Amino acid sequence: MLDGAARNLLNPALDAVGRALARTGVSANAVTIFGLLLGVAAAGLIAVHWTIAGLVLILLSRLADGLDGAVAKVNGRTDFGGYLDIVLDFAFYGVIPLGFVIADPAANGLAGAALIASFYVNGASFLAFSTLAEKRGLKTEQRGTKSIYFTTGLAEATETIAVFALFCLFPAWFAPIAWVFAAVCLYTTISRIIEARAAFRD
Repeated sequence: MLDGAARNLLNPALDAVGRALARTGVSANAVTIFGLLLGVAAAGLIAVHWTIAGLVLILLSRLADGLDGAVAKVNGRTDFGGYLDIVLDFAFYGVIPLGFVIADPAANGLAGAALIASFYVNGASFLAFSTLAEKRGLKTEQRGTKSIYFTTGLAEATETIAVFALFCLFPAWFAPIAWVFAAVCLYTTISRIIEARAAFRD
């Protein structure tokens, strides 16, 4: 829901840094992979209860996620780069809740599993929509120029990062926050299914 506004706010700075990185010879794919490694490191810190340090790495990871597109603007976008970006984004979204589950399986296990399941279902609805949109030649730039068709929803990247920040700042509240956000993700899935029914009516 907030991704568009966040992009408009951050894009000028990201583009400037992206141009500088591209001039050094850094590839967009390298930035994408580095972003995931930061996310995995954040999950590791969270698992040993260093949640504030984990939050710092989460934010740096998502900075890298924004920079890879800025670098790609300079070096040229590729289908593989777009594919890698999506796959590693979903990997990141899974490992952060997993870090909290490892930190306290008894308190966080069920809520963490429900949240990851909701990410899985929401991600499937997003990717399936994108696949059929491509088949039908549909286009959108609601979230800027992307390698695949992006649908909007209540639970997008900005909201997810905000929730991850809440997890890190208030780890004792992981379970109730996770349950609420899992419900938000499922609502987004249902709204996307309704949108798909209208868009793909034969």
